[in-house]
Amino acid sequence: MKAQPIASHFIDGEYVEDTDGTVIESLYPATGEVIARLHAATPAIVERAIAAARRAQPAWAAMSPTARGRILKRAADIMRERNRELSELETLDTGKPIQETIVADPTSGADSFEFFGGIAAAGLNGSYIPLGQDFAYTKRVPLGVCVGIGAWNYPQQIACWKGAPALICGNAMVFKPSENTPLGALKIAEILIEAGLPKGLYNVIQGDRTTGPLLVNHPDVAKVSLTGSVPTGRKVAAAAAGSLKHVTMELGGKSPLIVFDDADIDSAIGGAMLGNFYSTGQVCSNGTRVFVQRSIKETFLSRLKARTENMVIGDPMDEATQIGPMVSFDQRQKVMSYIEKGKAEGATLVTGGGIPNHVTGEGYYVQPTIFADVTDEMTIAREEIFGPVMCVLDFDDEAEVIARANGTEFGLSGGVFTSDLTRGHRVVDQLEAGTLWINTYNLCPVEIPFGGSKQSGFGRENSLAALEHYSELKTVYVGMGKVEAPY
Repeated sequence: MKAQPIASHFIDGEYVEDTDGTVIESLYPATGEVIARLHAATPAIVERAIAAARRAQPAWAAMSPTARGRILKRAADIMRERNRELSELETLDTGKPIQETIVADPTSGADSFEFFGGIAAAGLNGSYIPLGQDFAYTKRVPLGVCVGIGAWNYPQQIACWKGAPALICGNAMVFKPSENTPLGALKIAEILIEAGLPKGLYNVIQGDRTTGPLLVNHPDVAKVSLTGSVPTGRKVAAAAAGSLKHVTMELGGKSPLIVFDDADIDSAIGGAMLGNFYSTGQVCSNGTRVFVQRSIKETFLSRLKARTENMVIGDPMDEATQIGPMVSFDQRQKVMSYIEKGKAEGATLVTGGGIPNHVTGEGYYVQPTIFADVTDEMTIAREEIFGPVMCVLDFDDEAEVIARANGTEFGLSGGVFTSDLTRGHRVVDQLEAGTLWINTYNLCPVEIPFGGSKQSGFGRENSLAALEHYSELKTVYVGMGKVEAPY
């Protein structure tokens, strides 16, 4: 099974190779097989990509938003026509089951291109401000060259979530995917060129930990948008602050999902499973601290255990498979170490906790795992695991659970399941998080803003709000009379 691209990088509308860069082996997580070998960007490649972006951006910015939008909408159409091909590539890249990628990965990227392509004319309007005889107006102007740094859990989606608003605002982008998932973004760049995007406006370069600083510290870069861990976000934000670059940080979480005793229990279990096991638990917004009101705890756990143990683990290319492998050996080892900590610190292992016996080969599989009787001070309740590990915590009343839910440095997401919608709104109003759900979980259509608070980052992706993070206001005061001076 091979997925070797034409070359490692896509710059100025064409594939580019530089074999002086460190070798990056792309592994298929289901087998450990090397499916592609690429090279990390050398400093020369970084310079070439940024120079191409800087050269192409002014002419693009001079086009009308409507004209830019037509190109993005054509790209969305192409992505939908090739959804199967792109989904299979995403599964090879990430190990996520094809039943997921075919509905949630390239399709959400296409949604982003379509949405921003369609709202450009209205979303980028300024305002008129009457000032008596004089007046002023504002206009949104692009930032220039933007850098996107992606994560490995949704590589194609992230490439589009960052690329679409950047491009529609009149910017150029240099995008660096995770070294674990280097393949999908190259196809996005190809499709954009096919859709009519001028060369140089969307460039993809591969890289490792040494590549990010070259991009973030480059004097010609105006903005950095990162999806990644909190420690990485702190480093990138600190580096960008040195030259006052614009930044968007979409970072990790340890989000609460609160289930009250009046909730539809089967819906709440479904939400908890989606919020912990979808994409093998590798979702930043997952509700990994599931607070269940004590009176329904045993019923909740019994039904949850039965449904979890009925999930299909196996070949990600089989459409019946519901749980695939972790993205890498290292990530599996990290998750297994957290499972051992959970056992050692006294949590009750309800199900899972190991590597599936029936999965053959070198795949990076972990069983969907549920811990009960988890307390707030346990490591598995405090740190982001980023794997299929659910922590179930007991609570008695509303005030208590709100305080405990907020007792974390993270603030990405949260959810509430209850039949009392007054309580649902009351509780989410008090949860310290940027993205919240009532009686559902982890739905992120492009029409709504997505992002966190506290240590989970700042800025927003998607919706009209994203335009504010890829453009800035220019204010013009117009004097209509003579200028009087006291001297």
